[in-house]
Amino acid sequence: MHPSVTLDPALLDKYPLRGPRYTSYPTAPNFTPSFKQDDFLKAAAQSDNNNLSLYVHIPFCHYLCYYCGCNKIVTQLQTKANVYLNHLIEEIKQQAEQFGAKAVTHLHFGGGTPNFLTDDQLLQLMNELKTHFYFTTDAQISIEIDPRDMTVERIDAMADMGFNRLSIGLQDTDPKVQKAINRVQSTELIASLVARAKERQFRSVNLDLIYGLPHQTPESFANTLEAVHAMQVERVSLFSYAHLPERFAAQRKLSVETLPNAEQKLALMHLAVDKLTQFGYQFIGIDHFALPNDELALAQQDNSLMRNFQGYTTGQNTDLLGLGVSAISAVGDSYSQNQKGLSDYYYAIEHQKSALEKGLTLSKDDRIRRRVISDIMCNSMVDKTAISVCFNIDFDEYFASELRGLTMFIKDGLMLDLPHALYIQPKAQLLLRSICMAFDAYLGLDTQQTFSATI
Repeated sequence: MHPSVTLDPALLDKYPLRGPRYTSYPTAPNFTPSFKQDDFLKAAAQSDNNNLSLYVHIPFCHYLCYYCGCNKIVTQLQTKANVYLNHLIEEIKQQAEQFGAKAVTHLHFGGGTPNFLTDDQLLQLMNELKTHFYFTTDAQISIEIDPRDMTVERIDAMADMGFNRLSIGLQDTDPKVQKAINRVQSTELIASLVARAKERQFRSVNLDLIYGLPHQTPESFANTLEAVHAMQVERVSLFSYAHLPERFAAQRKLSVETLPNAEQKLALMHLAVDKLTQFGYQFIGIDHFALPNDELALAQQDNSLMRNFQGYTTGQNTDLLGLGVSAISAVGDSYSQNQKGLSDYYYAIEHQKSALEKGLTLSKDDRIRRRVISDIMCNSMVDKTAISVCFNIDFDEYFASELRGLTMFIKDGLMLDLPHALYIQPKAQLLLRSICMAFDAYLGLDTQQTFSATI
């Protein structure tokens, strides 16, 4: 059982209600077009990381989910994937020239809907990746799937290709909620997919849940959580629905009157945390849950947990190489992002031999703050002594202003500021993003308008 993370709603009102998710620091809005391919190659050459994590973005979906804020292209034309794969394979070849010697320990397919690809298309892509990159024998190979495009036979095909981790978009099992978000799917089918993955010895299965969706109630969401419990998956991701219709046109199809208000949404989140921890899951960071023997939970226990653009993960000293439209890389002391538009991505691959659109090289201050923010997000503590030694600074002196900015957290019993470390109390688990914001040198006065809700 994880210590209680219940927090008085009145206390929550004292802290920032919107902020970055801190899958990186600096965050993606700070990337700049002045970062060029030469900067990327320099960062790659100077990186001390021997291992490589690959992220492959498949942007296509057969269906439009009204809540979704992902970079996606909704189409029924399967031929579009052929054109995309041709360019993606060309990018793989281009990047392999720089990274082919590194050992690939992680491969993740995200989207969009990666299982938009047929088995033949997916196999072609896997073969190209394994031809141009060196994979370790125990590499984690995962894929996100929409169950509406799945069968148990496709689970078998993925297992035969080498996939050993599965992430399924469950979101909610209630028919009324599903209809409202245009994602009607069978819970029985999802359970059969999970069961087949276990039979095929997938190392873990993750289910994605979202709270704050239209028509959700504590009673209906409790039923969803019970369905998750019955499937006995190794991991659960619990995401807050961010209603940003000004940014995501599909969300305009949702009636605001059907959305839970702030108090109701907080109750749904508390319900999920309480239920999942009662079911034996360990609360990981701000939005993940894992069984105690899962690699994610073990990584948190030995302070080797990491956070990147896919969320919480394992594997330290690893460069992240993003492949495909809009994909983000974290290589050495740099971040970079590919072209976001499909036509721009195609043009860049064909004519510029690089899909890079923007990025940045981290300064020493960036690297120091990245370490602090990562420690908060992953470990709920900051080892002042270790950071002082690593970067040759005096932590309390360097962050004197930031520590003063945390006074309210400390007075409210949410943090401890000791000479050697900062400790975030369990009941402040929901405020990790808000605490990180105190160390973010890039935040402007318009923060409340730029980012999603922290809870």
